[in-house]
Amino acid sequence: MNWLKNFVRPKLRELVGGQKEVPENLWHKCSNCSQMIFHRDLEKNLHVCQHCGHHMRLGADARLELLFDEDGFETIKLPEVAADPLKFKDLKRYSDRIKEARAKTGVNDALKVAFGTMGGNNVVVAVFDFSFMGGSMGLAVGEGLLTAARQAVSRHAPLVVIPSSGGARMQEGIHSLMQMARTTIAVDEVKQAGLPYIVVLTDPTTGGVTASFAMLGDIAIAEPGSVIGFAGQRVIEQTIRETLPEGFQRAEYLLEHGMVDMVVERTALRDTLIRVIDLLMNKTIDEDAIPAPEVPLVSEDLEPALVDVAAVSEENVELPPPPDIAAPKTDTDAEGDSAEASPDSPPDAPLVIDHEPDPKQS
Repeated sequence: MNWLKNFVRPKLRELVGGQKEVPENLWHKCSNCSQMIFHRDLEKNLHVCQHCGHHMRLGADARLELLFDEDGFETIKLPEVAADPLKFKDLKRYSDRIKEARAKTGVNDALKVAFGTMGGNNVVVAVFDFSFMGGSMGLAVGEGLLTAARQAVSRHAPLVVIPSSGGARMQEGIHSLMQMARTTIAVDEVKQAGLPYIVVLTDPTTGGVTASFAMLGDIAIAEPGSVIGFAGQRVIEQTIRETLPEGFQRAEYLLEHGMVDMVVERTALRDTLIRVIDLLMNKTIDEDAIPAPEVPLVSEDLEPALVDVAAVSEENVELPPPPDIAAPKTDTDAEGDSAEASPDSPPDAPLVIDHEPDPKQS
């Protein structure tokens, strides 16, 4: 019966004029509310669901275009590293996985570094691309972050890092774990130069990325609903044998517990970064742009009451007389009184202070 499908049906479609095939990428389904969104509406709304506000993942190029000014940005070339240092192989060779990821995404690795202006401020931005092997951190990512930090120091510009990663890349073994220490040193170089280091945590930020440079920012900003943590929720529940609270490892939960400084919508992210960078770089404020405070009018007939500071001094001020109370007894007087009193004498009567009657009351 294959001849009916392969020969007869196509001929009938040509005669009747069948419908054209619809591209598959015209509509996108929101993973949170399951609503279908037209691709143009999704791009216009910066990949944020217009129905529920869910923030979908955004590519590296789209993030750079979102943050930098209209003048554009300069992509910084990253040094090349060993592609497969351990000659790793599981179901597939690691070198083959790298080739497939590069062919699919069109990028060399999971990190992209660029330099440009953001609100007139020179900024170095290092952004992760989750589509490249889950944004995992290997030798190339570690070398890229070190390059970004040194570019920020040499250009005297703040460093903004936007991680979106599942953690260290297991195919590189100990080499990927060593990048946790290297990226921490890179961040320390930026801070020693007195430059701001800002982290924008996106969905997801987990594993060795969270345990290193992602949580070292001077200011930690997170997108709404982002998963931020070290181990997965299921692994934690199986380890401690307890049910975790609702919203655990989400950006809002971390904000309530002081792990991040603010949760910012994607549409307001650029303006927030510009404001934070202006504050941290101690830029001078234009005094002409600040309106002068309104001074209240004072009537000429009323003379303000002035206080003569010289008259109010310790020599000129009359202090009230001290109350007529006997001075406290010293230790020597107490010993003498106890020696003169006989053991059979009654205890001392309580001290009574007599006041002269007030003539007004009488």
